[in-house]
Amino acid sequence: QVQVVESGGGLVQAGGSLRLSCAASGRTFNSYAMGWFRQAPGKEREFVAAISWPGRSTLYADSVKGRFTISRDNAKNAVYLQMNSLKYEDTAVYYCAADPLHPLVVTTAPEGYNYWGQGTQVTVSS
Repeated sequence: QVQVVESGGGLVQAGGSLRLSCAASGRTFNSYAMGWFRQAPGKEREFVAAISWPGRSTLYADSVKGRFTISRDNAKNAVYLQMNSLKYEDTAVYYCAADPLHPLVVTTAPEGYNYWGQGTQVTVSS
């Protein structure tokens, strides 16, 4: 069984920064592609960013491109989402997800990820 746990959410003013962390355990982390998604109240879950193994490929939603950076530390079995220049519309629950079946591929589709964390709340005040 694979466990995925997010941390690092919180309350921040618009224009500020946060770094989310995600720890994956249960299998060899090097076999995973990883993704971040978010869901705001009343909205569907949407793709934010993804990174392949070992980290050569990344993909971002247009809404966060240039502001967010996804990275991974395979030695620590961790993936990170650095969020800068945060906007009110970035407010959401952020989820980390793991795809062990296609580690070299980055995908925006939630169906492409087999394991999900419980989410961490990010609130941006205007």
